[in-house]
This record gives sequence, C-alpha cells and structure tokens, in this order.
Amino acid sequence: MAALALAIVLAGFPVGRPVSAAAAPMYGHDISWPQCPSSQGGYGLPMPPTSTQFVVVGLTKGLAFTENPCLASQVSWVKANGKPAHAYTMATFPTAAQLTGYRASGPWSTSTRAGQLSNVGYAEGSFALASLKKVGFTPPVVWIDVEPRPAQPWPSSTAAQRRENRYVVEGLMRRLRDAGVAYGLYSYASGWASITGSWWLPGVPVWATAGRLDTPDEALKLCTSPSFSGGRVYLSQWYDDTRDYDRTCDPYRFTALAVPPSSLSNSTAEFNGDWNNDLVGRKASTNELFFYPGTGKGALGTRILIGTGWGGMDVVDTAGDLDGNGTLDLIAREKATGTVWLYRGNGKGGFLPRVRFATGWNAFSTTFGPGDFNGDQRPDLLARERATGYLWLYAGNGKGSWLQRVRVGSGWNAFDAVVGPGDINGDGYSDVLVRETATGYLWVYPGNGKGGWLARYRISANVNAFNAVMSPGDMTGDRVPDVILRERSTGYLWLYPRTATGWLPRIRIGTSWNSINLIA
Repeated sequence: MAALALAIVLAGFPVGRPVSAAAAPMYGHDISWPQCPSSQGGYGLPMPPTSTQFVVVGLTKGLAFTENPCLASQVSWVKANGKPAHAYTMATFPTAAQLTGYRASGPWSTSTRAGQLSNVGYAEGSFALASLKKVGFTPPVVWIDVEPRPAQPWPSSTAAQRRENRYVVEGLMRRLRDAGVAYGLYSYASGWASITGSWWLPGVPVWATAGRLDTPDEALKLCTSPSFSGGRVYLSQWYDDTRDYDRTCDPYRFTALAVPPSSLSNSTAEFNGDWNNDLVGRKASTNELFFYPGTGKGALGTRILIGTGWGGMDVVDTAGDLDGNGTLDLIAREKATGTVWLYRGNGKGGFLPRVRFATGWNAFSTTFGPGDFNGDQRPDLLARERATGYLWLYAGNGKGSWLQRVRVGSGWNAFDAVVGPGDINGDGYSDVLVRETATGYLWVYPGNGKGGWLARYRISANVNAFNAVMSPGDMTGDRVPDVILRERSTGYLWLYPRTATGWLPRIRIGTSWNSINLIA
C-alpha cells in the first residue's frame, strides 16, 4: 500500500474505542515488499503478530508488472500460521514502453487507444495471476489497489485522462473475472476521485483506507459510510510507521466473496457478465423473449430463452443499473396499463424478481436508457411525450427511482427511431442516435455530460430500407459504439461498425430477424 502501517496495536489488535462484542469484527494486517529484508529491496518491517486473524498479501513491489521479492516466503508464513488470506495487486497507468509491449495482450481491439489501455490492464491482471500460480497461492479474493503512485503517476488533470485510467482498471477487473477470481477495489475517496473521476461501481466490493491514525475510530466509520465507488465496504484499513492494520466490516467475516458483475464502461447492454454487449429480442409468434449474447468480435452467440408472455409489453429497452445493485437492468412498459416494470438483471443473462418502476407512462411514445446523461454517473431515462414531441429527462438516483424530471428537447416526434448508443463521439458523454422520419437520415445528438446537447451531426444518408434501428454499444471490442439495422426486405440483421471517424464495412450478424418484433 502507499502507506506502510497504522494505529497503535497490542498483540496485533487496535487499542481505542471499545468494540462491541456483538459486532465481533476480525482484525488483521496487510503485508508486501516493505516487510522484505533490506537485502531483498524491502524495509525490513515486522511481519504481523501471530495473533493476527487474517492477512492480505501484496503481489507487487509497488507497481504493476513488478513482483513482491519475498512473496513466496510471506505466503509460506501465512500457511505455516494457518491464517486466512486475501491478496492485493497494484493497478498502474502504463509507461510508453508498457503500452507498446502489452497493448495487444487482452480481448479488446488494438485499433483504438481505449482498447489498447484496457488490454494493458488485462495484462496487469495476467501478471498478478502468474505470481499467484508461481507460489501456489489461491486466495479467494484479489483486491485491486488504485491509488496515486509517484514513481509512475496516473495522468489525471483532465476528464479524458481519468476516463483512460478507468480503461486500465477495467481491464484488470476483467482479467480476474475471466479467471473466475473474486475481486474488489482498494482506495480512498480523494485518490479514487483524482484517478477515475469518482467512478461509480456499486456492484464491486470495497476495501477502504482511512490513512494514518493513532486509533482505529475513523477506520470503523468507513465501514458504515458511503464508499469511494458506491460499493459495499468489506474491509477498512489504517496505518502507522510500522504496520498496516485492517478490520472486517460487520457482518463480513473474511469469507469468500462472489465474483462481481462486469463493469463495462458507458454501456447499458451487457447482461451475462462476459464484458461483451448483448441483444434482447421478442419473437412475434410466441411472445418469447430471447437473449442474444455478443461475442465482442462483431457477432452474436446462440440465443437463449429468458422469458415468456412478453406480448403485453410495447416498450422494452436496456437501461443500465437503475437500482444500484451492480447489474444491468431492462425496463418494460405494459401496454394496457402504462406501468413500467424494472427487470433487474442478475449479471448472468437472467433476471431477479421484477419491481414496478413507474405508472401512467402511456403518455410517452418511447422510453429508453441513454446511460448517464447528466454526468452524475447514475444511469438515466429519456422519454418522448406523444402529444407534444417533448423529450424528458428522468435522472436516475441509482436506487431504482429518479429525480425531478427536466425537459431536454422539443420536436422529437420528427424521429421514428430514438436509441441510446452510449458515447458514440468519444468525448466521454452519453449520446442519442435518431432516424429522421422525413429523410431517413441518421443523426447523432451528442450529450454535453450535463443533461443537455452539443450540436447534432449526420452520420448517414437514407436508411429507410431498414425497419429497425438500434445500438447496444460496442459490438466489436474497439470501445466505439456501433449501429445495428434490420433490413426490411430480407430480415437480415446488419452490424455497421463505427470507428472514431466513420464507418467500417458492414457485417451480417443474423437472418430471419423479421420474426422478431422488438429488439433492445
């Protein structure tokens, strides 16, 4: 960790405010290269007392792509003393040489800088996993340490740089998830804000540090305060000049954690946890709802039946994590009543029990999820009023409801297709894609990140040969949202991949899609 230790301890346990016996927290320590002998490049700091109840072992020597020089001996100490243990690894922004060396070492396309940075993060995760394998250590959780590193600083002076930092961290998370390893995030509020722009990840566990303390009181407060990223706090930490000290946050008892859901940046359409955007479609003849998993390579996998009896719904759309449980959700409007239901995703391509989200929404001709439209990192809804053509923003509160609605447009009845592709122009803000009824032109309405618009621009000529227009986000792995069109005469489903500057050749990704009367 950035700091080396914390608070006064007797026999490995903090002295300070008495701890309630009912809470029964566990106290432990984290160790890494500073506990190595000076001959191995460490500081020779003491190992935890044998009374410690758990240990978190650092895998690196302060930066990604380095290794704790006494990792093997520290793991041996943990095993010899019978201590339950997690691990932690550093996330680091790459040097120019690391970007060159690792930019293709992951599942994303190398055609964009965003994809390359994500692949570097993926490689950081691979390095950490290799270190674990080398010493025969299989911890149930690997924490990702995200904090300022003076030896290799995170660029953080602009929003664009903070967005790039997220790509690195996200790549590391994906690598651990691909390996089936549970993970969480270690940081603190100001550090997380400066590096990621206070990235909201409510589904990812948190290990929060209180910094240098003489008593653990502030560390205890972190257990019950909102975390730096919105995730649940499982461990809190404090340190002094000798040791780092940790405690569990009630009711957590240092047991194994579930692998978190994927955290795909700026997407509302990733449902099965593999970090690739997906489609949902309703079959007209049976009213069955199918899930079409994306491959991340410009194709769709085998469809999966996820629901029956969906004929009563006249609006279905991917909406992002509206209820703040860390998984992406669907909204569906009941035609007969105007009731909008929230179908909460389970992160595996299915749903948790639905909840009623809104009533009386038959006044709207369409409702869709653009992602975070107003810049507060909570996904929002946009709804077009049938009678007036007004576009209303229902800003999500991250808890399954919304703030006071705001009118953000007029004249939107001029469009026969309105969808939320994510950030289509690469400025980090959610945009809206529309088709103009009179001309068939596709227009992008770029969001300004504050609940308003920048100047619209046209991205295609007449596409009236297509009877469905949608965009689930990036389907090709380059981190640029793409467009999907269904051809009226053939029923073919075409993927129109986009780059930061224009179109790539289209790809046919489906046939007989005229049998599907709703695509989200």
